[in-house]
Amino acid sequence: MSGKGKQTLRLDKILSHMGVGTRSELKKLVKQGRIQVDGKAVKDSGLQVNPDLNVIEVDGERIIYREMIYLMLHKPPGVVSATEDNRDRTVLDLLRKEDRVFNPFPVGRLDKDTEGLLILTNDGPLAHDLLSPRKHVPKTYEARVLGRVDEEDIRQFKAGIQLDDGYKTLPADLTILHHEETDEGVYSSISLIIHEGKFHQVKRMFQAVGKRVVYLKRVAMGDLQLAADLPIGSYRELTAEELDILRK
Repeated sequence: MSGKGKQTLRLDKILSHMGVGTRSELKKLVKQGRIQVDGKAVKDSGLQVNPDLNVIEVDGERIIYREMIYLMLHKPPGVVSATEDNRDRTVLDLLRKEDRVFNPFPVGRLDKDTEGLLILTNDGPLAHDLLSPRKHVPKTYEARVLGRVDEEDIRQFKAGIQLDDGYKTLPADLTILHHEETDEGVYSSISLIIHEGKFHQVKRMFQAVGKRVVYLKRVAMGDLQLAADLPIGSYRELTAEELDILRK
């Protein structure tokens, strides 16, 4: 609604949307004189107000109305990218109640054991744009791979990899960061940019060249980077600048 200076809405619609309470709970709050608009106690929960111009307070706390929410989550392993699951914790279980009232959903998915950048929003059109196969939004991953990743792998990834079901991936940019010799064999740390999001795609690409991904983290979607200071399992709202990056 923001940006439309003349838009008015029912007070109870605004407050229920913001998770303050149900319509019947809000009627009680009004009776108790606990809801104020522009400093005056409200008599009617159905009052028409302009959330951009009127100051709405409940128990002295200002309520800022908005319709959309945009969150950056550093997804931990073991949590599923879904809104509900009968067996496992979902990414919504990591959100505070006041953010869950917006009914956000994950944009795309990260495998259960993969960590890293996940966007949650209730903005359907933006999510659709980011996931549209026509847009080929690049996704950047960092991985630790069992096996020596070499120049031949870089060449094959560039040409597109044929997966176990016969699907050939779009060209991908593979960069070798370093190798590490261990008793179990050689581990390679790599960075990879892919332009689609098939099921377990990164793992299956390495499988196709005889190697195994043991750790996987998504660090960017398009030009939006996972914030370096965002601890695993925590989240925050996108800044205006990050939202602009995403919309581009």
